[in-house]
Amino acid sequence: MDDQRNHEMCHTLEYEGKTITLIGTAHVSRESVDLVQQVITDTRPDTVCVELCESRAQTIRQKQRWQEMDIVRVIKEKKAFLLLSNLILSSFQRRVADQLDVAPGEEMIQALTSAEEVGAAVHLADRDIRITLSRTWRNLGLWAKTKLLMQLILSLGNVEEITKEDVEKMKEKDMLASILEEVGASMPQLRDTLIDERDQYLAEKIRSAPGKTIVAVVGAGHVPGIQKYWDQPVDLAALETILPPGPLARSLKWLIPAAIVLLIGYGFFQGGAMVGGDMILRWVLVTSIMAGLGALSALAHPLSILSAMGVAPVTTLHPLLAAGWIAGLVEAIYKKPRVMDFERLPTDILSVKGFWRNKVTRILLVVVFTNLGTSIGTFVAIPMMVKYL
Repeated sequence: MDDQRNHEMCHTLEYEGKTITLIGTAHVSRESVDLVQQVITDTRPDTVCVELCESRAQTIRQKQRWQEMDIVRVIKEKKAFLLLSNLILSSFQRRVADQLDVAPGEEMIQALTSAEEVGAAVHLADRDIRITLSRTWRNLGLWAKTKLLMQLILSLGNVEEITKEDVEKMKEKDMLASILEEVGASMPQLRDTLIDERDQYLAEKIRSAPGKTIVAVVGAGHVPGIQKYWDQPVDLAALETILPPGPLARSLKWLIPAAIVLLIGYGFFQGGAMVGGDMILRWVLVTSIMAGLGALSALAHPLSILSAMGVAPVTTLHPLLAAGWIAGLVEAIYKKPRVMDFERLPTDILSVKGFWRNKVTRILLVVVFTNLGTSIGTFVAIPMMVKYL
């Protein structure tokens, strides 16, 4: 039975004189770990390809990487949501692995170890997780982004008792797809960037790896896609490009604030100072309150909440600013993460309480929730102001 299962998990591919053994694994399966070790030891390939990008490989190789994080730089570079998403995805995978007493991604660790033991080169075959999440984020509208964020947060409490039979089912999917399954059912654009694009990327990186004999270790959910794109041309540069917002999106960033200003100006012209003043007051109150509630929901420092409320009416009218960034920077100043917070990060992300308790993740939550509250406030305030006309 084990031999039959191993046969089902291994696939032989040919490309320009190269022989590739493609192993489809479950990222939290002890059997997958053993199979990876056995195949690499028996095959003694020239190269071992792994479904890792450089940043994820560093996470495995450098256990203290979290302590080197510059949280202020993350906020300034507008990467708070990407980092928060990555931490939530890591949390899900770790909690599933803990249920089965297997280290998350242990089959990838085993692939790296076995490659070193047999003298094989290591070839990182996956696209950078930051590019994948950035391309995914760019494809979503505000409502879709809100749904995605809520699904990620809700996933923190969804891991209960998981059996080995459940793991076998997970082999049919990519880990990201498993986490976002409910959202993905109504958001097909998620599959494009999380699955299809990575299938193409993996296929090209594996077949272009150096050496004549290659072992490639990937999640089983990617195997059908890799086989599908194996003989098709793939443009890696296009898949690695984070496209800027289109002309419409760039225009809307300025047109919406301009329309709000014109709306208030029209209120002064049509109804006089009282109507115009009431519209401004309603705008300030709604955007400030919603931004403050967003920061409060992240258990932000009182000064961070006040900062969010104070800047929200202005930042909503300036496309290059965001209340969440300012509130997050204030939070980082007054609730500066300590070394202990970075050391505890790998364990704190395993629970909802830990996300709110750890100062690192709380800062990220302040940024994301404040921006979300401000966006909601904008769309609530506009129809309220129109009623004055």
